[in-house]
Order: sequence, then C-alpha cells, then structure tokens
Amino acid sequence: MDTIITEIEARRISAEIETQMSKRSATPTPKKPGLKTWGASLAILGLVAGGVIFGPELVAPETMSAASATPPSVDVSTPVQQELAQRLEFLGQFSPVQQVGLRAQVGGTLIQIGFKDGDIVHKGDLLFEIDPTPYQIKMSEAVAQLQSAQARVDLANRELARADTLKQTGAGTVEVADQRSAELRSAQAALDEALATVRDAKFDLDHTRITAPFTGRMGSHLVSVGNLIAGSRAGSSPTTLLATIVSTGSVYLNFDMSEADYMTFLRHRLTQSGPLAEKVKIELADEDKFTHEGALDFIDNTLDRSSGTIHARATVPNTGGLLTPGGFARVRVDVSPPAMVMLVPDASVLPDQSNHIVLTVSAQGVVTPRVVEIGGLRDGLRVIRSGLQPSDRVIVNGIPTVRPGLTVVPHSESLRLASNQA
Repeated sequence: MDTIITEIEARRISAEIETQMSKRSATPTPKKPGLKTWGASLAILGLVAGGVIFGPELVAPETMSAASATPPSVDVSTPVQQELAQRLEFLGQFSPVQQVGLRAQVGGTLIQIGFKDGDIVHKGDLLFEIDPTPYQIKMSEAVAQLQSAQARVDLANRELARADTLKQTGAGTVEVADQRSAELRSAQAALDEALATVRDAKFDLDHTRITAPFTGRMGSHLVSVGNLIAGSRAGSSPTTLLATIVSTGSVYLNFDMSEADYMTFLRHRLTQSGPLAEKVKIELADEDKFTHEGALDFIDNTLDRSSGTIHARATVPNTGGLLTPGGFARVRVDVSPPAMVMLVPDASVLPDQSNHIVLTVSAQGVVTPRVVEIGGLRDGLRVIRSGLQPSDRVIVNGIPTVRPGLTVVPHSESLRLASNQA
C-alpha cells in the first residue's frame, strides 16, 4: 500500500512540473530555467523513484534474515525403560467346543417344544417331543410277545422235567426226553427274540423325547409343532434338523500364525521349561486391555501352503458368558520372560530405506540421527531393541520442522507406558 501511495505521489509531482514548464514556455520570459531548478526537480524524482523501486527490496532481506536466525523449538524426552516380555499378537475368532445339530432318530408328528429360542438348557432337559402313540403300540405288542415266549419256556421246562423223571423210572424213553430238551431250547430262543423286540420298541419310544446332550445355549427352532419329522437311527436316510445347541462352559479361540511368527514362537519355546508359552491373553472387541486368559492347547502339524500360515487354537473359560462363538478378539502370546527394553513414540521412528532412524538432540542442540532396530508396539510406544542409549534425548514433537545437522531449542517432556502394558 505504501509503495502504491508513493508511486501516485511521484506521478503527481511530475505532472505539476510539466504543467509549470508548459506555462513558462507559453509566457515569454527573458530567461531560461536555471540549472538549479532542473537539478532540484530531477533530485525529487530520483528520490521518489528510488523509494518506489528499491524500498521493499532493502527491507525484506533484513526481515527474512532476522526470522531465519531463530532456531526452531522441539520437544525431547529420554526413552522409557521398562521390563517387558517379548510377545506375539494375532487376531482370532471364537468357536464352540461342542456344537450339535439336533435330529430325530424316529419319525412322527412333533407335539411339543420344551425351550425358548436362545435359552440356556442343561443336560437332560426336554427339547422336543414326537407323538409316542405308534411306538407305545409297538411296545405293547413286543411285551405281549415276550410274555408268550416266557410262557412257552416255562411249559418246556416242566415237560422236560417230567420226561427226565419218566426216563429214570423206565416209564419214558430217551427219545422223548431229548425232544423235550429241544423244545426248551427253541422256547428259550423265542424268548430271547421277544426280549430284543421289547428293547427295540423301548429304544424307539424313548427317542420320541429329544433331550439336551450337554449344557449349552439353544439356537432357534427350525420346525414348528404339528410338522411331520423324518428320523433315522444311523442317519442313512434324510432326517429333519430341529435346532442347534452349542456349549457355553468354554470356547475355542482359533488364530493363524505366519511362518516367521511360528519360528519365533518355536525358538523361544525350546529354551523354556515352564508353561509360559502355553498361556494366552485375550482382548475383546470393546476392550482396551487384555483381561481374559486361556491356554494354548493345539498347533497344527503342517503349514498351509496357500497362505503360509499355521493354525493354532486356545481354550478359554467362558465364566462371564461374554465369549460368543463367531466373535473376534485379539490374542497375545508371551514367548519370553520380561527383559529391560527402551521405548519411544512410534511417530518418532522414521523409515530410511531398509533401516529405521530416530532423531536425537545432542548436548550442543544439534539434531543427530540414530539408526535403530525396532520391535513391537506397546500402547503407542515402539520397542527399540538397539541403537539408542538411555540418556539420548529423542525428539518427540516437531519432527517435520527439523532435519539432521540443524540447531534447535529442546524442551524436555516425559513419557510413560500405560499400566496395562507394563
């Protein structure tokens, strides 16, 4: 704005000078303008023009040099030192330890459902009942056959006893006694067959009532009362799926290890004799702490060639009922005892081609890079395995404004690890 005003003022002065000169040329004067007059005019124009052309360029470099002379401020902190166990983390999914699709072993009309969808049922509770009338009729027929066969056996026993008595007194023959003995054996075989028929009828009658095979949570019923149910003892013919029940006492947590993580797990496990590698900690989807514990009880015997991973499984007690099959959770496996490590903010670790660097500030206030070997994340802090000293002052804020070799003004900050990570 000052430059524009100065330029306008110069034009105004120049116009006034031209006007005066034109008046003087129009009015005859005995004298020409003196050198002093022309010199004064040129001096005024030169000063004004110099202010317009050179004024801003003379002020700007001074302002810029004054601004660049102030070193930037950064926040620094020494690394956090903490005893932490080396561990691996994975994403897992829950599955039931027991899961059964309930199907009938006998056919008939469904007359009762003994639960509500989603109920917790106990072992032996009635779930479904099929009309038992046809099987009660068969049971009665089988019992009648059994009674008839028992009567034949009793009669055969008495006739054999008489034949033996007559044979001993000479009033009977050996052939008659042998015939009565054969009749007894035939009656006994008929009795055994009748007993089998009764057991078969009783099996069918008992299985008209479908009970819970274990304590668990029911799904929704898939058949309503009044429907005709198809059943089969051995499942050799199509059967009707009635409902599904899953156990709730414990659940499986399934997850996959990469080949590198699996090798890390194996190498540390071979150096241990205790159960450290068998324990896992679990964090649910709505939690920020690993509050649940389980036991690593299965690792597959081969790696999956397509994914390069190996399947693992942990069993987790479901005491609070929060663990639902199909849900996801983070699983943490500690693979070594606690050891002293250093940690810095993850944002302070910068990638440098195949390495990682951390910017530090020396005693003279100069930014100095350090090549470091990093580990896992712990609550936003990155584990540093090597490359730093406990006394190093790491830049934790202001990294985008600095570069190696630059002099800065450090301000001390303090870092700490969250209590659930310690």
